[in-house]
Amino acid sequence: MNATSPSVQTAREHVAGVARASRSSFYWAMRLMPARRRAAMFAIYAYCRELDDIADSDAPAAQRHAGLDAWREEVARIWQGTPATPTGRALLEVRAAFPIRREDLIAVIDGVATDACGPVVRPSLAELDLYCDRVASAVGRLSVAVFGAVGEDGDALAHSLGRALQLTNILRDVDEDGGIGRLYLPDEALTRAGIAPAPPAQVLAAPGLPQACAIVAAMAGEHFAAARAALARCDRRAVRPAAVMLESYHRLLTRMERRGWQQRSPRMRLSRPEKLAIGIVHGLL
Repeated sequence: MNATSPSVQTAREHVAGVARASRSSFYWAMRLMPARRRAAMFAIYAYCRELDDIADSDAPAAQRHAGLDAWREEVARIWQGTPATPTGRALLEVRAAFPIRREDLIAVIDGVATDACGPVVRPSLAELDLYCDRVASAVGRLSVAVFGAVGEDGDALAHSLGRALQLTNILRDVDEDGGIGRLYLPDEALTRAGIAPAPPAQVLAAPGLPQACAIVAAMAGEHFAAARAALARCDRRAVRPAAVMLESYHRLLTRMERRGWQQRSPRMRLSRPEKLAIGIVHGLL
């Protein structure tokens, strides 16, 4: 595919627009990267965003599954060199330039399919870990391939940081998720906190919920520590975006812990100046 063709330029503009519209910490982290790597990360982000939109839509389950199956077919077309969508065309460029793995793209689909099958409620620790691997650490493995942090250290960073970020998101969104019938807190943590199986709304009102959240926060903290150690073994300049994500989300987790799990609103956020400050610090290292 000609790198200057209108279809390629349209694909690049499409994925950049998806990333820019997100206004997320990921977008600020990606902006630290050189243009070629930044464009690749925009494509990966757009891919994940489009999958999430399918899984979280109000469409009937059969329609959501059909949408995800269409993406499985699109991943196959990417490997054949014939993608049919703007994001697929952008990912074809990524595949040509960086050692991303097809199984990681499929893992993300498998992860969001878990949500599309119906609300996740009280998964076991093993089920939660698999979910985190698919929706977060697989994205991390795609990302470190673009960063240039390939090998065992890059995979270790993706493994631990992906889980740390996803567990932090689960804690931050526990009430919002509960309002739509989801409960990602693991069964083992809820059982230790004395919370019997019940609908998510009842679990959110249980006296033991702060203890369950504290257990999951400790899990996230262990993954942040492991991610920090893996980060130190990687080329520091290559993994600057990962350092931004680690700092941003660790700051969110720390603030939630200080506030306490009894009080979970308002939803914890970093201000735009904070995001910029974190980006500047790591951009100058």
